[in-house]
Amino acid sequence: MSSIVSIKNLSKTYDSGFEALNSINLDINKGEILALLGPNGAGKTTLISTICGIISPTSGSVSVDGNDIIKDFRKTRKIIGLVPQELTLGAFDKVWSTVNFSRGLFNRKKDDAYLKKLLKDLSLFDKKDSELRTLSGGMKRRVLIAKALSHQPKILFLDEPTAGVDVELRKDMWKIVRKLKSSGVTIILTTHYIEEAQSIADRVGVINEGELLLVEKTKTLMERLGKKQLIVELKEKAYQLPETLNKYKLELNEDGSLITYTYNAKDGGTGISKLLGAISEAGLVVKDLQINESSLEDIFVNLVKKL
Repeated sequence: MSSIVSIKNLSKTYDSGFEALNSINLDINKGEILALLGPNGAGKTTLISTICGIISPTSGSVSVDGNDIIKDFRKTRKIIGLVPQELTLGAFDKVWSTVNFSRGLFNRKKDDAYLKKLLKDLSLFDKKDSELRTLSGGMKRRVLIAKALSHQPKILFLDEPTAGVDVELRKDMWKIVRKLKSSGVTIILTTHYIEEAQSIADRVGVINEGELLLVEKTKTLMERLGKKQLIVELKEKAYQLPETLNKYKLELNEDGSLITYTYNAKDGGTGISKLLGAISEAGLVVKDLQINESSLEDIFVNLVKKL
């Protein structure tokens, strides 16, 4: 798969000496959804702002569709759409004029049919003559997306697009993102809603303290770093586990009612059948069984903790 954004040894150090980015190397594939995860201050927004030409890098290079972001900044800016975290909109401007003006900033020809379809796709068309100050926070967020897409960019950056948005509206947002991807737009998003990144992103990148810890396909990451746990509820509490169960590396909870067995299903078998047999032979009676699986959030937290 060909890359549309190529980042080489990108670093950013501010005058204060704070190093926001440290030797970032990343290729973003054409037509993919890449989710960038990281705690506050990790460098996510700095990375996006640098690619978009808002912040100048200290060293390294970024090319967008084969164009250097500094030497060919006019070309790269036309290719990119950005939805920032902040709701930066004029209070008394109207929806249609705001989006139409954004298109004109990029010297795109007038195309009312495209803008009409765009506003309809974002459920904004019935608000086209409304002043922005009258809209809810969620609708304003949609206007920011419309502005970012007004010039028909190949790449869309979404910096915390669902921050402060209710659950129902978040679901609508992700439907929009999936639709954009199907039309060929490459999407890079940052989000605190890790479960959504897990369901929508083709790949996940984890950033912490300005360093890119890893970038992997979401499914591969879940398989490689995820774990499964069998929770065995005992009919009668055990004060300690019999020595015959030591080889299974089990954990007994404080009150002796639950046994936890952690395993990797890809290691050539789970060993659950043998374990249950061994538990029975040890004289313990099973009341119930439950299987838990790591979420992307578990993986993310564990990765950051290791630093």
